[in-house]
Amino acid sequence: MFMKRILLTLFSFVLVFSAMSQIGSLNKKGKGLGVQITFHDYVTASEIRSKGISDVLNKKQWSKGSRLKSGLALTYDEGLSDHFDLSVRLGVSSIESPLQVKSSSLTTGGKPYFESDANIFMKLTSGQYLVSPFLSGGVGASLWQGYYAAYIPVGVGFQFNVIDQTYVTLQTQYRLPVTANNNFHLFYSIGIVESLGASKSKAPVVAPPSAPVVVDTDNDGIPDVTDKCPLVAGTAKYNGCPVPDTDKDGINDDQDKCPTTPGLAKYSGCPVPDSDKDGINDEEDKCPTVAGLAKYNGCPIPDTDRDGVNDEEDRCIDIPGVAANRGCPAISISVDNLTFKTGKSVLPTKGALELNTVADILTKNPEVNIILEGHTDNTGSDRINDPLSISRANAAKAYLVKKGIAVSRMETIGYGSKNPLVENTTPQGRARNRRVDVKVK
Repeated sequence: MFMKRILLTLFSFVLVFSAMSQIGSLNKKGKGLGVQITFHDYVTASEIRSKGISDVLNKKQWSKGSRLKSGLALTYDEGLSDHFDLSVRLGVSSIESPLQVKSSSLTTGGKPYFESDANIFMKLTSGQYLVSPFLSGGVGASLWQGYYAAYIPVGVGFQFNVIDQTYVTLQTQYRLPVTANNNFHLFYSIGIVESLGASKSKAPVVAPPSAPVVVDTDNDGIPDVTDKCPLVAGTAKYNGCPVPDTDKDGINDDQDKCPTTPGLAKYSGCPVPDSDKDGINDEEDKCPTVAGLAKYNGCPIPDTDRDGVNDEEDRCIDIPGVAANRGCPAISISVDNLTFKTGKSVLPTKGALELNTVADILTKNPEVNIILEGHTDNTGSDRINDPLSISRANAAKAYLVKKGIAVSRMETIGYGSKNPLVENTTPQGRARNRRVDVKVK
């Protein structure tokens, strides 16, 4: 966060430089040479990055004397306009190692550290004032024990116009490494600059204005130095950033009742509801309060004939029936009338009457198919009874064909004596077992 604010300040500095460089130069600074006493602090910068500024300040460890490595530098200064100066510096210091800081303080006996950088000073007041605060930014390079490195210096300072075209400067910088042969560090300097010639103008030195220039790039009323989104207008509540939209649904969190789930404006930022929890949202559900299926637009499986058997299982969806016949009408016949004489497969008269009822039902319900099951009593062997039971089923089938029922709608099966209706211990019982059963297929 600390480095981010420094970079944003540098960006703002460039924007202001672009604008103010177009203004006249009545009080432009002349060319001059200067000398500086410099100090480098790698330890404090390392602790700021690892522990935070507040921790360093609370422990009163900011740039203690034992951490500062002193040096000397020569400078060349030249005014570019009333508010912008160029400063080129060449310096040398004694530093143990700029590559990595491992302890809370650096030991003595360092190696020569050469540096050169060029900075632009943005003065908040022109050279006619006694004191001119400024922001600075630039580029630099260093050499230590054969290691070359590049860095970006950004900082703040004050220029004191003690005598016409003679200046004293106080400056602090935060240096950001561009290559791996250097590290983040703080830099301080105090110096004096003497003009090489007469000043371009002789404006009287006056007191500085009461307030410095405040940069607000996005014009949201929040200065760039405290604005976390300096290029986008925002609100103070969100530190200069726009109101967030966490779920990216186009409805900002202040108005979104479901800020972490994408939704619609008509539902206050929440998804379309699904009242019956059937996986089909209410906008597409024709039965929003009753759980259903997508194939029926959110409604349950229909029961067209209202017989209690849903249409997916109902073989006769338009005709009320019974569950035993898969939704088709019940076929009510008397089994005792559809019986045969011993050893015979001739359809009796009473049996024909019963089959007339079956034919009527099948004619009225063309969706219904049936199975005709033939049976015998236990008289004789299976070799005789099995084909006899099939003959009895076929006799019933032949009669229904004469009544206009398609063969494809009927299936015949012979069970012989294997499925008696009652015990075969009496003549009456055996008579009931010599039968044909009619079942819906």
